[in-house]
Amino acid sequence: MIRALFNWRTLLSIIAIGIVTGSVIYSDYLSRKLADEERQKVEQWVEANRVLAKTNDREAINLAAGISSHNLDIPIIATDERDSIVDWRNLDSTRVLRNGGYLVRELTHFRTLHDPIIWEQSKVPYIYNRVYYGESLLQKEIRYYPIVQLTIIALFLIITIVSLNTRYKSSQNQVWAGMAKETAHQLGTPVSSLEAWVELLKDGQAPAAILPDLERDVARLRLVSDRFSKIGSTPKLEPRDLVVQVQSMIDYMRKRATGKVQFVLNVHGHTPVMADLSGPLFDWVMENLLKNALDAMEGKGMIVVDVHNHPSYVTVDVTDSGKGIQSRDLQKVFKPGFTTKKRGWGLGLSLARRIIEQYHHGSLNVKWSEPGRGTAFRIVLKRPAARQRDPGAGNPARSPR
Repeated sequence: MIRALFNWRTLLSIIAIGIVTGSVIYSDYLSRKLADEERQKVEQWVEANRVLAKTNDREAINLAAGISSHNLDIPIIATDERDSIVDWRNLDSTRVLRNGGYLVRELTHFRTLHDPIIWEQSKVPYIYNRVYYGESLLQKEIRYYPIVQLTIIALFLIITIVSLNTRYKSSQNQVWAGMAKETAHQLGTPVSSLEAWVELLKDGQAPAAILPDLERDVARLRLVSDRFSKIGSTPKLEPRDLVVQVQSMIDYMRKRATGKVQFVLNVHGHTPVMADLSGPLFDWVMENLLKNALDAMEGKGMIVVDVHNHPSYVTVDVTDSGKGIQSRDLQKVFKPGFTTKKRGWGLGLSLARRIIEQYHHGSLNVKWSEPGRGTAFRIVLKRPAARQRDPGAGNPARSPR
């Protein structure tokens, strides 16, 4: 359940929300800080104009004039006691001249933004003006920056998700096409054999010795059907002796290999080597790895399978003396559709990894590979919980076979 919730889409959404939230908080902080500074500037402008109106001191006049003229970006509207407009600064003069209601609308807007600053003209009689001010261009940019940033991040997320979904669908299409071809390939040999036996039975030429062969082909069809029925569902995992499983697949592949291929099984640690397995699916993984090894050696060489019994996990290394994998292809070997074979479909290793990782909660990786020397694949599986408490239980390791 947790895995389903915390996928890559959720992670991207959390990161995007975090970025936007941080930007909004920081932008709000900058906006409030800038608002305080702008109010101080307007207050200084008011004070400078008050000094200009009341003093004859040249230095004071020069200083006040400099402060008054320094404000070039904060829009200001000054009103009298009756709120009639008497002066304005830093507004669009063209719009002021062409549109008589422009200043009134701006004044109404300024009232909603800030409290006015009182500009005292005279104490006796008491005369004052109100100075309303708006936002500078920088203040507006800071306010709208999180919205712009959110839009950009949203577009980025949409493009990323669409691209990844397109790539995922392409991979899925390759998987389904590969599955169909793999099904046809798996069924082809026993079906062809059964067809031949049927023709012999029709002609009345079938010997009595065909019964074991028919039973073998039917068993093969049943095995293929069982394997494919478990893909997409949750198979039942049972404690099994890993050495027995591996040995049975080595014996199966030895019959289908040339006499120039040597198979070796080494067991390291105590036996039996127990692991939670789905027998048919694990056999499929071993069959794919051993088939790849045979194809890589092109009819001659050595395949060594090493089973290591560790306290909390077990490993199975399948090493061949074949042509190896180029370094540029090491990251691609498990991708659906990738193959270096002329007649391959690129599904075997992808399917094998899926079986080990999703159904057995283990891992399947390339341990090492060197062109011209060979390749080693490693399977890592967890041991049953009951066995983890007694890692030394069992018998001494079997002799290499």
